[in-house]
Amino acid sequence: MDAIFIAIIALGVLALLFGGLLGFASIRFKVGADPIVDQIDAILPQTQCGQCGYPGCKPYAEAIANGDAINKCPPGGEATIQKLADLMGVDVPDSDLDMDDNVKKVAFIHEDMCIGCTKCIQACPVDAIVGGTKAMHTVIKDQCTGCDLCVAPCPLTVSR
Repeated sequence: MDAIFIAIIALGVLALLFGGLLGFASIRFKVGADPIVDQIDAILPQTQCGQCGYPGCKPYAEAIANGDAINKCPPGGEATIQKLADLMGVDVPDSDLDMDDNVKKVAFIHEDMCIGCTKCIQACPVDAIVGGTKAMHTVIKDQCTGCDLCVAPCPLTVSR
């Protein structure tokens, strides 16, 4: 019985020792985030729509900091491209995306055909679609970024 008690105490002391060592190492050898990535991320619209080819705004900000093109964000529009160009110190590239600042794209739901499956609500990264299960859904136009992520999951293609 004494051997088991000594083993438990020894393992406890070793766990505390190694835990303290890991805690010290995490503080001592902390790697800070790249400040330019944080600045780029603050400029991006934070819709997390993926239209740029990245899973969200933060990965796209990291890619821009590593030299990727600054004109891949349709929800941000030309204003975002201009701000990114100013921050990065580069010329504004010609946009190969269809981004007309005068025409805002928003989703549209044919409410008379909607079955209320909520798949579009789940897909919307900015919660711009309201409705309930087996109830009519509608789009809040002021919040919609036009990312089209709600269109693909719709089983009846009532989202446009």
